[in-house]
Amino acid sequence: MVPRTLPRHAVAAFALLACLPSDPDSKSSRARASVESSRGPRLGAPETTPPRIPPSLRTLAAAPRASSLAEPLVVTGTRPLERPFRDDFERTTLGSAYRPTSSAWKIEGGRVCARGAHNHPLWLLEQLPTNARIEFDAMTDSTDGDIKVEAWGDGRSAATTLSYTSASSYLFILGGWRNTLHVLARLDEHGKDRSELHLESNGDDPRTAPVEPGEPYHFVLERQDGRTVRFSVNEVELLNFADPAPLLGEGHRHFAFNDWETHVCFDNLDIFPLDG
Repeated sequence: MVPRTLPRHAVAAFALLACLPSDPDSKSSRARASVESSRGPRLGAPETTPPRIPPSLRTLAAAPRASSLAEPLVVTGTRPLERPFRDDFERTTLGSAYRPTSSAWKIEGGRVCARGAHNHPLWLLEQLPTNARIEFDAMTDSTDGDIKVEAWGDGRSAATTLSYTSASSYLFILGGWRNTLHVLARLDEHGKDRSELHLESNGDDPRTAPVEPGEPYHFVLERQDGRTVRFSVNEVELLNFADPAPLLGEGHRHFAFNDWETHVCFDNLDIFPLDG
C-alpha cells in the first residue's frame, strides 16, 4: 500500500532533486594558430572564426558508453572508397577492417583508444581515394596533449626507431611535443619541411591554444585537388600543405589513428570521397 503522505525527509529529497540543473553543454574547444612561415611551404592563413563543437562531440566528452555487441566491420572491397564510410566503434573488438601494429589499441566504451603505442598506428584497411574528407572526434585526458593521426599512408608501417622519421603518410598532430606544437608533416614528423604552429596558453589567436585534457575535438582532414592537404579542428583551419610531390597511388591509400605516450580516444570516423 502506498502512503498518502511522504515522510518529511523524503519530501526534502524530492525537492533537492527538482533543483538539480540539467546537463550543461560541452565547452567550446579552442583551436588557435600563428603560422611560422620560415619552415616548409608557405601556409595559408584563413580568417579565424569562433570554433564550434558539433553535437556529436557531447557523447565523446560524456562518461564512457557501454559497448554493444555489434558485429565488427569488415573491408568492403579492394578498390578506393567510392561511397561514404562510417565507424562509430559501438562494439567490443576492433574487427577485421583494421590492422593494429601494436597491442595498445582497444575498444573502450564505444571508442577506439590507446596508451603508449609509440607510433605504432591502427590502420584502416579500406582504401582512401586520392581526394577525400576524413572526419572524426578525438580526446585525451593528458595535459601533454599529443593527438595524432595519419592519412594517405601504406596501411602497414610503424615506427622502427624511437623517432618517427620513416612514415608513409601525412601526419596530423594536435598538441604534440608536450602540448607545444600543432604539426602537419610529410613522411617525417621531425622533418624540416613540416608545417607547424607554436602554442600559447594565453594567446589571442584562436588557433594557438594547447590541447585541454578532457576536451573533445572534431578533426577534419581534407585533400580536394590531389596535392593540397588541409588540417582543421572544430571548424578552424590550422594548417595546409601544398605538396609539390603529393603522396598518391600504391603505398598511399590508407588512414590510421596513432599515439605516442598519452591516453587518446577516437570516435565517429567518417570518410567522404571527393571529386577532383
